[in-house]
Amino acid sequence: MEHDDIGLFGPDTITWRLHTEPILWFAGYRALLLQTLHPRALAGVLQNSDFREDPWGRLLRTAQFYGQVIYGTTEAAEKAGARVRRIHARLGGTDPDTSEAFRVDETELLRWIYVTATESFCHTAQRAGLGLTPAEVDRYYDEQRAVARLVGLDPEDVPRTAAEIEDYYQAMRPRLRADADARSVVRFLALPTFPWGLGWTPVRPLWIGVSVYAFSLLPDWARRTYGTIGLPTTDLAASVTSWGLRAVLRAVPQRAVEGPLYRAAMARAARARAVSTTRNAGDNAMIRSTSPAGTMKARRRSPSMVGSATTPMTAEPTITPA
Repeated sequence: MEHDDIGLFGPDTITWRLHTEPILWFAGYRALLLQTLHPRALAGVLQNSDFREDPWGRLLRTAQFYGQVIYGTTEAAEKAGARVRRIHARLGGTDPDTSEAFRVDETELLRWIYVTATESFCHTAQRAGLGLTPAEVDRYYDEQRAVARLVGLDPEDVPRTAAEIEDYYQAMRPRLRADADARSVVRFLALPTFPWGLGWTPVRPLWIGVSVYAFSLLPDWARRTYGTIGLPTTDLAASVTSWGLRAVLRAVPQRAVEGPLYRAAMARAARARAVSTTRNAGDNAMIRSTSPAGTMKARRRSPSMVGSATTPMTAEPTITPA
């Protein structure tokens, strides 16, 4: 039943464990900085989007998509994916280098957006101290192939391990650049328009700090592509900042950072767990009440046979629950 449907993932997945981290809001910014380095992907945004007029609306719509996919029911996740595919299917652009017309939903662009977002989520959470093992990181990437399918990709055509992610980035790097359009977008991201009259308030310098932090989370090769020096000290500063931010965010009352999609998912998972526990208890009780064939015969064996070193016997059969 839908009210007990935990969706595409669930409480036993690495996806749920990772996406409970509030610091993933910063991961979205990191992903944007990476995505901007792809000229055709950036052209698709600039030629079809009003993100300069409504950057926060775009951010919230992206967050809502991931919320529905990660924590929504299966039906909600499928609907969210179908909506994204419909939007992308009717959009196109002109390549800035070749003047060739292209579709926004072509595989290369979708894969770039998907990989940079997925890797940014995992990288940021790990940098902040989530502590996934290498096997768990690979499991996360494998689980996320469900999201790749929803946005229109073949799950077999996207990286499924950390090593494959690195290989993919290595192959893509010759195609990336920080041209005038990319730099203009980065400047806007650092100093965007703010809603509710917050533009000339302490929010602005705070946001500049957020931008510096998001930039520091980039791989060193991406920072160098933007024309800055990829120093190891930058990585160290990013790690220290990430640990500090995670500690602060974890001190915030959980109810304040939980959204309705998350709370609904937790409620469905609790109901599903309760039903499963009740069902297993009933099955075990039925097994215990059933006398397996051969039990009474074992009880009638000669006392000299009971406890024999070669044929150990017990008064009750050993049951291994399914």
